Amino acid sequence: MSDVEAILPAQTAWLLLGAFSLLWIALGAYWGRRNTSFEDHALAGRNIGLALGTTTAAATWITSNTTMLAPQFALQLGIWGMLAYATASFGLLLFAPMAGRIRTLMPHGYTSGDFFRLRYGRLAWAIFLLFTLFYSLTWLVSMAMAGGILLNALSGIPYAWGMSVILAVCVIYTMRGGLAAVIGTDFIQSLIIIAGIVVVGFAVLSHVPIERIHANLASERPALLSVLFPAAIMAIFNNLLFGLGEVFHNNVWWSRAFAFREGVAGKAFALGGLVWFPIPIAAGFIALASGALNVAVPAADMVGPLVIADVLGQTGAIAIFIIVFCSLASSIDSLLAATSDLVTEDIYRRILRPGATPRNLKKVAQYVTLGLGVFTWAICLPRIGTLATVLFFAGPLVGAMIWPIVTGLYWRRANAAGAVGGMLLGAGVGLACYFAIGWYVATLAATAVSMVWVLACARFSKSRFDWAKLKETA
Repeated sequence: MSDVEAILPAQTAWLLLGAFSLLWIALGAYWGRRNTSFEDHALAGRNIGLALGTTTAAATWITSNTTMLAPQFALQLGIWGMLAYATASFGLLLFAPMAGRIRTLMPHGYTSGDFFRLRYGRLAWAIFLLFTLFYSLTWLVSMAMAGGILLNALSGIPYAWGMSVILAVCVIYTMRGGLAAVIGTDFIQSLIIIAGIVVVGFAVLSHVPIERIHANLASERPALLSVLFPAAIMAIFNNLLFGLGEVFHNNVWWSRAFAFREGVAGKAFALGGLVWFPIPIAAGFIALASGALNVAVPAADMVGPLVIADVLGQTGAIAIFIIVFCSLASSIDSLLAATSDLVTEDIYRRILRPGATPRNLKKVAQYVTLGLGVFTWAICLPRIGTLATVLFFAGPLVGAMIWPIVTGLYWRRANAAGAVGGMLLGAGVGLACYFAIGWYVATLAATAVSMVWVLACARFSKSRFDWAKLKETA
């Protein structure tokens, strides 16, 4: 997009980027001033209350993918696609009771990797780390890409520059403040995102009524209104399971289960899921209005920003910039913190340096955060595919981990053979479906295969796990 075509002047975009960057860095430094140990840095002293817990759950899940990929879903798959993305809220809702059980079973735990190591042994632990780290990097790449796409679409700032600045800011304040800074900034970011989505939604409705949007879709793209759109129907189940797998396995959510005060985790995740549910529906509706508004959409993952900017002009461009920048920051910082903690705890502490001190672990976590940022930047520099293709490539891995986690938390008979086979077989079949059929069935296939194997192994197992083994103190 050239400077002539840009809706938001580059100078305005750089001013907004600079102002919010300084704000988040300053807040990160402020909230991180009391971090003296790895536990402070990774889990904020295990003392997060309900208000901060709810907002961090919602804000972390309102990713750039929610505000940009949800419109892409609606544009490509119609009404069902819009609802398909909203089903990801069930991940938070169903994780709510699991989070309470995790805290009870593992009062001294740090990461989701700790659970796999203690519950299933080193082989399952190694496979889990490979899968979850691949997914985490995929999520980071998709969000960093979204930042570059946003600035380029609205202001003409080169993709590489926009992506680099946003990623660097998140790395800096996450390194300094740890989880305390992440959760504190999430509180502010969630309020900005929710208010912005509400205002933008009403603005679109004031410019084009629902009747006109429906008439345009019925005339130009009737498949988007069809209740029998096969790909869209499959996408509902695929995205539902993808959302469950994302939350159930990822250390972003496990670290919060360990960081919340006793009795808070279940309530915080349930409320966070309810807050999140309408956000992708509102974002998807914006995309469905593009035809009625005669907005040219050169790429599906740019439809959200372009429609809003068309309706509200420069004010709309500023609004979508602020919304997506906050959603980017609230998710990138969470993922950087959780992934660096996973590498520090599960690889550095458990394998390389078992006798590392708390201060040393904190420094290592900071350096790992920096390394993750540099690695993500290098992958994102040449833009690869759309947000959907980047993110959903990890879907089979995510789906294959659902049943080992659920059965491992609630069923004594669940065993290592089931966990290892479920992850490997599920991921293999899911990836085959990804390439042979499409992304919208890959997670579904992986979850189904993994479920059958895990349940069969548990059903015929004679072993009974001792829950006390999860209460590791060092």
